[in-house]
Parts: sequence; structure tokens; C-alpha cells
Amino acid sequence: MRHHRIKAIALAVALTAAAGATFAQDYVFSWSPRTGDVWVDTRLSDINDYGYRYREPFINEMTRYYGAPRDLVFDLIVNRRWAPGDVYYACSLAQIIGRPCRYVVDEWERDHGQGWGVVAQRLGIKPGSAEFHRLKRGFVPTYDRWNRPIVLDRDLERDFPNRGKGPSKAAPGKGKPVQAGSGRGKSDAQPADKSGGGKSKAQGKPAGKSSGQGKDKGDKGKGKG
Repeated sequence: MRHHRIKAIALAVALTAAAGATFAQDYVFSWSPRTGDVWVDTRLSDINDYGYRYREPFINEMTRYYGAPRDLVFDLIVNRRWAPGDVYYACSLAQIIGRPCRYVVDEWERDHGQGWGVVAQRLGIKPGSAEFHRLKRGFVPTYDRWNRPIVLDRDLERDFPNRGKGPSKAAPGKGKPVQAGSGRGKSDAQPADKSGGGKSKAQGKPAGKSSGQGKDKGDKGKGKG
């Protein structure tokens, strides 16, 4: 009897988790970015996963580095059930064309059925253009700030030759974020840079001399004996 009860509880937990995952993917617009670039479409799908797992770092990124109002990003993600990939792309496009993120949001809400590729071209960004390339480049520093692995395509490999063809050094599948702009890594390294205290201890250590003298005296004493 107890065994059946445990199985029932486990089943209920599994169903609850599945329901939560389904709800997370229940976007107001069916997910179909159609940017005109397979690499970008793939990254945007990955950002969907990241944005729901790490909502606060995602909102911080959009606010700090893409100039989007925090209340707008929160409203799109939480209340209006936008896919994080759509939020990211709307704010990225807005940054490239020099318009507020809210402007591109309104464009997408009106014409999302045409796909991002059509909307972007109407805003002046064509696939393969210099502006589109700038848009793609922006993914890389964003992923770096999130400490998330990213695989580059051929175009971006020329821009980031030291990154190689594989993922970055972040552990695949983990991608646990570093808060955008926190500077934690930099501050942790500062004590090591200010090494004056460590040097003074090493230089002002008289014990080495005194111990050496004692040893010499001991050796002399042995010689006399």
C-alpha cells in the first residue's frame, strides 16, 4: 500500500513539472522567428530557454546593454507572455536602427505573422547587410556576460578568431549566469594586483638570518668538539 502511495506522489510531481514546462512554452505568439538566418534562429531558441530559467539576468541584460526599460521587458515576459527570444531580437533591432525598443515591439505585435526577417527588412536591416552582421555580433558579448557557451558560424569566426569553432570555456549545458555588469570577477582579482602587503612580509622577514646564524654557531661548536 505504501509503495503505491509513493508511486502516486512521484507521478503527481512529474505531472506538475510537465505542466510547468508546458506553461513556460505557452507564448502569446507561436514561436517561429524566421529571421532569414538559421544561426540566429537557433540562438533565439536558446535564449528562450535561458530567459525563463534566469529571468533576472535576462532582464538586466536587456536593460543595461540594449537600453530597454525594465518595466517594459518585465511586462513582455511576465504579463504579455512574449518569448524571451522575441524580446531580445526586438531590442537588438531597435539598438541597431537607433529607435526605442518599444517601437520595434509595436511593429512585431502588428506584423509578427510575417516573421522577423520581413519586419527587420522593413526597418532597414536586410540579411547579409553590415547592419545584420552587427546584430549577429551582439549575441557573442551577451552570451559571454551570461557565461553561456556559444558556437560561432563562419562569419563570426572571422570576427572572433580566438574563439575557435567550438563552444566557449563555459561548461556545456550549465550556462549559470554572471550578473550583467556586476564586475565580480574584476573585484576578486584586485587583492592579487595590490601585492605590496605580501612583498613587505617576504622582505622584512628576519627569521631567515637569525636561523642561519644559529646554524653557523652550531656547526662551529661541533667543529671544536
